Amino acid sequence: MITTSSKLFFFSSFLALCFMLYPIEATSRLPDTEVEALKQIKKTLGWDLKNIDPCSKGGIISNPVRSTSEIINVSCDCSIAHDNFCHIIAIILSAQNLQGKLPPELVKLPYLQEINLTRNYLSGTIPREWGTMNLTKIALVANGLSGEIPKELANITTLKTLSLEFNNFYGNLSVLGSLPHLEILHLTSNNFTGELPETFSNLITLKELRLGDNQFSGKIPNFIQKWTGLENLVIQGSGFTGPIPSEISYLLNLEDLRISDLNGPESKFPPLDNMTNLGVLILRSCNINDTIPKYLGNFKNLKTLDLSYNKLGGEIPKFLTSLSSIKYIYLTGNILTGQVPADWTAPIGPLSCGQSKEKCPKYYYSFHINCGGDSSVQKGRITYESDSYKGVPFKKSTVESSNWAISTTGGDFMDNVHQYDLIQENETKLAIVDDVDLYTKARGSPISLTYYGFCLANGNYTVNLHFAEIVFINGTTYSSLGRRVFDVYIQVSI
Repeated sequence: MITTSSKLFFFSSFLALCFMLYPIEATSRLPDTEVEALKQIKKTLGWDLKNIDPCSKGGIISNPVRSTSEIINVSCDCSIAHDNFCHIIAIILSAQNLQGKLPPELVKLPYLQEINLTRNYLSGTIPREWGTMNLTKIALVANGLSGEIPKELANITTLKTLSLEFNNFYGNLSVLGSLPHLEILHLTSNNFTGELPETFSNLITLKELRLGDNQFSGKIPNFIQKWTGLENLVIQGSGFTGPIPSEISYLLNLEDLRISDLNGPESKFPPLDNMTNLGVLILRSCNINDTIPKYLGNFKNLKTLDLSYNKLGGEIPKFLTSLSSIKYIYLTGNILTGQVPADWTAPIGPLSCGQSKEKCPKYYYSFHINCGGDSSVQKGRITYESDSYKGVPFKKSTVESSNWAISTTGGDFMDNVHQYDLIQENETKLAIVDDVDLYTKARGSPISLTYYGFCLANGNYTVNLHFAEIVFINGTTYSSLGRRVFDVYIQVSI
């Protein structure tokens, strides 16, 4: 005999089964405590959440993805044993230009595993309350966040991914050495200082570590040999002193190795001969005084090789041309000799209209360039000549009377979400300034951009460089949070 209560139980079970198989028909919902938590989180973030119970719509809400970085996704789990409710397990709000703070109210979502708030305009610090949660992923890339990493984060022993890139965090990092399951740690473009803490030697589960664009000091530590599971290591422009420690040879699983801008003494090429899994190898401006090692010819997966701005000598090895996988090779800024392979496109050295003055058809006393501009611009008696060429890395000006040329290095902007063109167009509304038509476009380059002036008469010259930011726009969106750092060199060649 089936009682009324038994029928109800059977009916409820059937609904739960239908929810898992056909979530569009689901009627399961969040417990009141999580609904109330969502209301508070919405207010703290500045989030325009229309449906305060996303689980009632089938366990997930999302918007049509308008770009690769713009995502709204609230995921629910409605299959927890002995539980008649759904529970929020992930909140992903990427590129929504949220202008609030990081919500401490996340602690009221006891099943939450992932919080992803990348590319917003959030400010403030990481709430200490998060240290009581069982999160597996925290992603806060590209916001206006600041402060120190709270020591309470060390209590999140479930954490596998911590991505804090492109913010203004600072302070002691030793707390992160207590995360036993951490696999991905991204700290690029912050304000971290000091030596890498000894506690980082405990991070033996690491697969990705990115430390670029900080103000660290000291050497790259020898304990990196303990990170044998590393597949991706990025230490670009981090402030460390060279040389690259020989212990790096223990990292046999590396597929992507990028180190650049090391201060300190000259050194030999690091022992990478057994890293045959490498697909990307960047050792740029590391003060390496050596020849290019022959063992690179065994790297059959190598797609990008950048050894620029070192003191590498000798001839360009022929084996580099035989690597079928290779797509980009950058060797500029070294003292290499011999012939450039015929099928390579390479920037040439400084031009001087030949070694003798007799080869100059005439002498010049100035040149003016509209960098990236489609057309020449006349301002009074000065003509700023067009520079819109998008072809090979080296190009002489096409204006007949010109005495300048351009050389760009790099054909790949690597990990940028959007692959930038070599010519960038102004997306902002410039204030009322003189010569505004000189700032509508600009030339970009992944590694270096060089202008050569030649056949200049002997004498003293004034160099004026005019800059206007046209990519990082003003406003309250993540696009206004970028910072630009570059070096300017002016070299005299006789």
